[in-house]
Amino acid sequence: MVPDTAEPSDLLARFEGIDLTDLMAEAEALTLAGHGARVTYSRKVFIPLTQLCRDVCHYCTFATTPANVATAYLSRDEVLAIARAGAAAGCREALFTLGDQPERRYAAARDALTALGHDTTLSYLAEMAQAVLSETGLLPHLNPGLMDDTDYAMLRPHAASMGIMLESGSERLCAKGGPHHGSPDKSPAARLASIEAAGRTRVPFTTGLLIGIGETRLERIEALLAIRDLHARHGHIQEVIVQNFRAKPGTRMADRAEPSLDEHLWTIAVARLILGAEMTIQAPPNLHAPEELEVLIRAGVNDWGGVSPVTPDHVNPEAPWPHLDMLERQTATGGRLLRQRLAIGPRYALSAVEWTDTAITPLVLREIDGAGLPKDGDGWSAGRGDDLPVLRAAAPTATIGAILARAGEGDRLSEADIVRLFEAEGDDFNAVTAIADRLRQAAVGDTVTYAVNRNINYTNICLYKCGFCAFSKGSTRAMRGPAYRIDFDEIGRRAAEAVGRGATEVCLQGGIHPDYDGNTYLGVLAAVKAAAPGIHIHAFSPLEVTHGARTLGVSLEDFLGRLKAAGLSTLPGTAAEILDPEIRAIICPDKVSADEWLEVMRTAHGIGLRSTATIMFGHVESYRHWARHLERVRALQEETGGFTEFVPLPFVHMEAPIWRKGLARSGPSYREAVLMHAVARIVLHPVVRNIQVSWVKMGAEGAGVILRAGANDLGGTLMDESITRAAGGVNGQEFGPAEMRALGASIGRLVRQRTTLYDWVSDSPAVDGVRV
Repeated sequence: MVPDTAEPSDLLARFEGIDLTDLMAEAEALTLAGHGARVTYSRKVFIPLTQLCRDVCHYCTFATTPANVATAYLSRDEVLAIARAGAAAGCREALFTLGDQPERRYAAARDALTALGHDTTLSYLAEMAQAVLSETGLLPHLNPGLMDDTDYAMLRPHAASMGIMLESGSERLCAKGGPHHGSPDKSPAARLASIEAAGRTRVPFTTGLLIGIGETRLERIEALLAIRDLHARHGHIQEVIVQNFRAKPGTRMADRAEPSLDEHLWTIAVARLILGAEMTIQAPPNLHAPEELEVLIRAGVNDWGGVSPVTPDHVNPEAPWPHLDMLERQTATGGRLLRQRLAIGPRYALSAVEWTDTAITPLVLREIDGAGLPKDGDGWSAGRGDDLPVLRAAAPTATIGAILARAGEGDRLSEADIVRLFEAEGDDFNAVTAIADRLRQAAVGDTVTYAVNRNINYTNICLYKCGFCAFSKGSTRAMRGPAYRIDFDEIGRRAAEAVGRGATEVCLQGGIHPDYDGNTYLGVLAAVKAAAPGIHIHAFSPLEVTHGARTLGVSLEDFLGRLKAAGLSTLPGTAAEILDPEIRAIICPDKVSADEWLEVMRTAHGIGLRSTATIMFGHVESYRHWARHLERVRALQEETGGFTEFVPLPFVHMEAPIWRKGLARSGPSYREAVLMHAVARIVLHPVVRNIQVSWVKMGAEGAGVILRAGANDLGGTLMDESITRAAGGVNGQEFGPAEMRALGASIGRLVRQRTTLYDWVSDSPAVDGVRV
């Protein structure tokens, strides 16, 4: 990384004073810090809407004249035919390539637009992008040339991203004899103004350099600094392409020497050092021999751009796209993992609410995982009863291996380390789950545990409006099912019935009813103790505890003490969601804060009440938020030792309000769900002994996999599970001891019933679960 105040000439002297191998090593280290082992690409189709252009760049074979094309513009049918072929081939992006404002040069373009019912190329582009979006689901990326704020605003509802190559910052190249002479749209000042307009209108944007057309190294550095400064002001540059000039027959520059591989590597490395670790830097893979791709990665590349199984590179038609299996092999040779991305880059996809139009946002969010990348054919969703997908194969990377080695030696992992573990795929995924399973065996042995319990959710009426919750009702009005409130007598009856069916625990939670106060929770406890004196009462989330204390005007410690005296045994660790204010501000802004949740647990542990801890993941957060959550849980456990277990809860999206509004992802991928349990085991070892898998969320088969990936507990039989089912989950309301034993047998493990505090239950009755 270079200082913001560095002068271009000073930077040139510095970079030219470093051996290329050392320069590349410095750039590669930054790349790994920002992107880990992943190298991305977009599977797309190229739609050449028009090859007419008012510019006459002296190296271009894409632009032509009306005499050399059958029609000035592709028709709607032609556009959709290309897009549909791409969708059938598994593409996710439609890249519209076209000349810049051809109607300002050619009467044929103006006449064609008039016949199509449009005044401008941009207007027709908007119609075609919308047609592709609505009829094929491909996300459009638009490269129409110079635009201003009004143009971007007009096109934004129809595109996930846009772009324009800066190419060069040299005005010199626009002079007579230069490659951009006679091309008004190639003025660097005009192009920089267009890129800035995209920033003002919040458009995820791709730009870049074309090297070898006559610019100097100093001019390249000046151009990269200009891009860096624009990004610093607006944060919208999602990708910078460093493209090498290719001499093409039939152009004025057919005899110009192409830049050497070393020159391309030098520029890529310099781009990485100037633009920083997080910037995505692309080099087109079809403009190099396959054996050169590995060294491009070493120089700082982390993206291959668009690769099409359907259409040629219309800008470089002489250079066919590499086959994806070859691209994956060459990427692996470079020690990296190839992953498909969308037209919108991963960081911008995760923040699609901010960076895309409301018409585009749901299409992006519902497609991606916690890394901002498409789920790669993983159609699994938590709670939906899907078959488990086959995870993609991938070679191991040195980065994950080094992190796991440190974890195996007991080293504390950093946030960046934890994020890398969540990125594991293929052999890396297997390595993470294997070490998690070894740590599980060392901590608790091979016995799988479960509790016989009953859920009593005493009301679904709630004052709060958490975006992920399909269980709560805002009033007594029926909304996705009737609202209800169970009285004390019924709570007691259900507790007594649970004892009669072999339960050792009742779990009591509910919405924050407008009539509830702290005395309500004390009354719940009294009702249970009267009806089932010996049962363990596991009750009241930190939200309910906070509400109870506040309504009585007492401290947390005072109220928790009253609850404990009234019979409360332990607290569930729900309402944690994601312990990060950035995420809570989106999904539950009026709920207890992360610090308040931790303080309730700290206070409870301090008076001898133990609790569980949870995470609810797969909605609007990213891997760094998962890492922070785990770190905060570990820190409190090291302080108090009060957590009995950690329970990952995959987001069940189907009926969740925030998902139905198109503002959340469709839950975690299957890979992520498994990794959450495995990484939790690694990060929390040895201070949290038990990792629980939710059979309600994962299903029996998924739970079996996770029991071999770090988890050791199946939770409770539940009897009346209702929260996940309200969200659209299909798994049963009860999973009895017989099912628990069968699940254990399927993976060759002994299963035993436990108490809430993980003591064995001796001579426990063999109760086959029957819905009550």
